[in-house]
Amino acid sequence: MTVFEKPKALADVPLHYCPGCTHGIVHRLVAEVIDELGIEGKTIGIAPVGCSVMAYNYFNCDMIEAAHGRAPAVATGVKRADPSKVVFTYQGDGDLASIGTAETVHAAARNENITVIFINNAIYGMTGGQMAPTSLPGQVTQTSPYGRDVTQCGYPVKICEMLSQLEGPEYLERVTVNSVKAVRNAKKAIKKAFQNQLDGKGFSMVEVLSSCPTNWGMTPQQALKWIDDKMIPYYPLGVYKDRSAQKEEKA
Repeated sequence: MTVFEKPKALADVPLHYCPGCTHGIVHRLVAEVIDELGIEGKTIGIAPVGCSVMAYNYFNCDMIEAAHGRAPAVATGVKRADPSKVVFTYQGDGDLASIGTAETVHAAARNENITVIFINNAIYGMTGGQMAPTSLPGQVTQTSPYGRDVTQCGYPVKICEMLSQLEGPEYLERVTVNSVKAVRNAKKAIKKAFQNQLDGKGFSMVEVLSSCPTNWGMTPQQALKWIDDKMIPYYPLGVYKDRSAQKEEKA
């Protein structure tokens, strides 16, 4: 009996991510879900600019490269052109929460029937570690060497909280992958987000608090602990919107 194996939807190639980066864990979870739902042949992923820019190398499904921040718009076009396809975006915080904020908000407001995987590591990873919209108050980055000053740069953008105020989106949940228990919970959330699309329920987003040891200037172990100590207190985990569950409770 096979206990553990590489997901068929995950390509058998080395990842380009830095040591300790948790992008690879999330890739595996997405691939496992695609396998379990049996949707590899009809899945289309959208990879924009950022650390996920080469995601097309890692998934054994059709992939489309999108301009920086525009993945939700591209996903909308693909899904509307062929509703039988399962369409997901895989985006970082510099992409989704900065240059792509408008695309994210309006895709959610329209309740587009797509799945968004949002990697929040509180920094611009690919381009050298600049301050991102999600960087924490006081966080040291390449462009905030004395720490993020909220009087000059404003406060971090909390995407789940912001989108939860819209009537449109079906499902919003924030998870992390810095422990075995957290990884299992993240997979459940990702699977639910894909199942919602199969059920025609609409826009589902899973935000994953992820580590970036290289640009945080930490060891992989320190980075996982930093998620617990710093990120989760500012970005609490949990379900921020689940319209179907709310309807069931009212019934």
